[in-house]
Amino acid sequence: MLTLTSPHRTFAHDWPAGAKVAALCIFTLVLFRVTSPLPLAMMLGAVAALALACGGRFAAALIRALRPVWPFLVVLALWHLWTSDLPAGLVIALRMIAALAAASFVTMTTPLFAMLALFQRLTAPLARLGLNPKAFSIALALMIRFIPVMLARFDQLAFAWRARAARRMGWQVLMPAALAALDDAAHVAEALRARGGAE
Repeated sequence: MLTLTSPHRTFAHDWPAGAKVAALCIFTLVLFRVTSPLPLAMMLGAVAALALACGGRFAAALIRALRPVWPFLVVLALWHLWTSDLPAGLVIALRMIAALAAASFVTMTTPLFAMLALFQRLTAPLARLGLNPKAFSIALALMIRFIPVMLARFDQLAFAWRARAARRMGWQVLMPAALAALDDAAHVAEALRARGGAE
């Protein structure tokens, strides 16, 4: 769900990365302390209002970034409908959407280099344990970078499946997706080694 930096420049792009990540952590902690649907809906509304304040194109991009969540919400709704516990399902759904929307907002308004610099500052104490903070921060940044890349790769596989098969896509695409992920990882590893790695 976490996506790349939005190409649509907004006022939130000028906010410090550390402040946005800290606000996200506090927001998420409060989110998981709230157990009533109404306050959760208000918190989700606050995220939506913030996204709309950044412009219609930005808000539309944020909604597109949340598309993979909808199948989980459908399964969640069906399960709680079957167990006759819709209020609990509503709380979980609101919490999930609000948390992912807020996280996507932060990554969409924070350049990758700023996120990488923040991770390096946060992981600097690891050097006392003999670990390499730069390598750890690069790994975190690559994880964020590759989530939308892998989602796009999965969309390509789904499109190829629909073009070649009459039946619905199933588990058969998992192996090509895994191989594509390994291939991309190998290319990135080669590129990092060619540039001196994380030294």
